[in-house]
Amino acid sequence: MNVGILTFHFSDNYGAALQAYALRRWMTEQGHHASFIDYRPAHIEHGGSLCLPTSPARLKANLKVVYLAVSSFIHEHFGNKGQKDKFIRFREQFLDVRPDAAPTDNGASLAAARSFDLIVAGSDQIWSPSQHFGFDANYFLAFAKRFPARKISYAASFGRDRVSPSEAAQLPPLLRNFDAISVREASGVTLVERATGRKPANVPDPTLLHSDYAELTDSAPPGDDAPYLFCYGLRSPDNIRQTAELVAQQLGCPIRSPHNPHRRWVEIGNTVYPDPGEWVSLIRNASFVVTNSFHGTVFSLLFKKPFIVAGLTGEKAAANARALNLLRAVGLESRFAPAFSPQNTQALMARDIDWADVDQRLADLRQAGNAFLSTQLKAVAP
Repeated sequence: MNVGILTFHFSDNYGAALQAYALRRWMTEQGHHASFIDYRPAHIEHGGSLCLPTSPARLKANLKVVYLAVSSFIHEHFGNKGQKDKFIRFREQFLDVRPDAAPTDNGASLAAARSFDLIVAGSDQIWSPSQHFGFDANYFLAFAKRFPARKISYAASFGRDRVSPSEAAQLPPLLRNFDAISVREASGVTLVERATGRKPANVPDPTLLHSDYAELTDSAPPGDDAPYLFCYGLRSPDNIRQTAELVAQQLGCPIRSPHNPHRRWVEIGNTVYPDPGEWVSLIRNASFVVTNSFHGTVFSLLFKKPFIVAGLTGEKAAANARALNLLRAVGLESRFAPAFSPQNTQALMARDIDWADVDQRLADLRQAGNAFLSTQLKAVAP
């Protein structure tokens, strides 16, 4: 079967690259041909177009566009070239995306999807309405409504646990494009059910469809055997910095922190520049993990690492929903620290994790994902 996947496969972001890898890998392991629909909208990473600043909301949207454009320019021209090259090689080797494949015409890339038997709106925050663009209808497969392919979502995420009333009003027609819907978070189930009147499947992120990542870790260069704390932070240094520094002090080991192109704060520990496979290896070999990232949490669970999820605070706290949903699903909500507390940090360090129970819960999640995808493949008209 010829399967097309639409997701953020083009982003120099560890979680985005790994969820894309995992979903394509699942499809190919079932014997299907899977490739990415090479849609790379400017608004995702480069800001997109400015609008007339006729209201405070539009002014804020313009500021976000400018911020993304400046960040993208700095990353492209002054970022770590070695890391950028690593992402290019990773996509070429593990996603089968050629380094010269960046399209000049997104419309042509979407039109080419007519040839697929099954189109999957993949995981990641593809349904997160941005401040400057709102919902992107293409990630709801609006472009494919007249294509003969079966159209589904797999573990799509809104990136938050609620949307505004105006955004909620846009969802019913957007979601009508799908033959079957699955979402990653329990909060997404509620949003889709309110919009459609039907309860979607709740399935795990594609990275949880696999328990073995030897293909990636075996290709990473060997590191030294010295113990270290792995710290991966997104969006804000609040909470995660204090937590990581205290844990590292208690363990008597250094901090290794992967570079984040959008970081606007002083580094936490020692910055390293891995590719996605090396990033996975860094978690596998760490003594402890402190993160506020969903995928940092995923791989801590898969590799049975003691960890703390240092929650985002203030206006950014809504983004905690993704990691919290996963922690609840595996019975480890207590590993979430909403704010920095030395006493709570030390208590979590001392608390053992029942990995046998976690493994069983992960196996149940994996089975739910396998069952949904297998059913959708069987439903494709011969």
